[in-house]
This record gives sequence, structure tokens and C-alpha cells, in this order.
Amino acid sequence: MNFKETAIIGIQPRGVWLSDRIAQMVKNITANKRIDYGKLDITFYRDDVHQTRDIQVPSQTDISFSVQDRNVILIDDVLHTGRTIRAAMDALIDFGRPRNVELMVLIDRHFSRELPIQPDYVGQTIDTIITQKVKVYWAEKDNKDEVVLID
Repeated sequence: MNFKETAIIGIQPRGVWLSDRIAQMVKNITANKRIDYGKLDITFYRDDVHQTRDIQVPSQTDISFSVQDRNVILIDDVLHTGRTIRAAMDALIDFGRPRNVELMVLIDRHFSRELPIQPDYVGQTIDTIITQKVKVYWAEKDNKDEVVLID
């Protein structure tokens, strides 16, 4: 794959741990040290941002390039209802209109989708019920790499 026309964007907060690793792997494999890599905060693009009593503290968005007419790979840790990805696509448009958007996730909870969003690249697909939660731990933050299904 030619990454001159492709950008990698991690979704804040939890997708960034995976996207950091993916961006580094791409740099190592392609020997291309100049990969357009950004981090996208979707806090105020969520459709439930005003439904919570908690104060929403946004993460940082760091996209120093245009996505206009580019291939964009959005990366997140867990795909559940699809609402986060919908919000990410809305936020992404503020940086230009991509030619193509693909989705990479570590975990796909495919039976709980509320929106018609499907990942292009999946680490693992798991069957869960709506009351279960999937927690991903990252060595960089949690001192371990682990995926846990919580009942």
C-alpha cells in the first residue's frame, strides 16, 4: 500500500493506543518515516453529549494535514453500537472530504450494532450480549495488554 495518499487517524481516547502502534508498524514496514498520522477527538460530535450529567472533558485533536481527497483509516479499540464511528466521520469532515474512509478496530462486537457500520480490518470479532462490556487494557497506560469481557 502506498501511504502517500493515505492517512491514519486514531479516535480519542482509547483508539489512540492502537493507532500509535499501527502507525509505528507502518513506518517500520514501509521504511517511510513520513506517515500522515493524527488523533481525533469526537466528544462534541457525539449524539449523547448533552444527555449526560457528567462534564465532558475533550481529548486533544491533532490533525496537522488535510484529509481532502485522501484515503483515511480510522482506528478505534472496540466497535460496539457504531455511534462513536458515526461521530468520528462527522468530525473528520471538518478537516476535508476524504476520498475513502476505512475502519480498523481491535474488537468488533458485531451483534450490538445500532448503525449500519462495519469495520474493514478487525483484530477479533466477539459475540456479546448488551449487558456485557469489553475492556481493553494497554501496556502504555495500564501496564498490561489485555482484553477482558465483563458480565
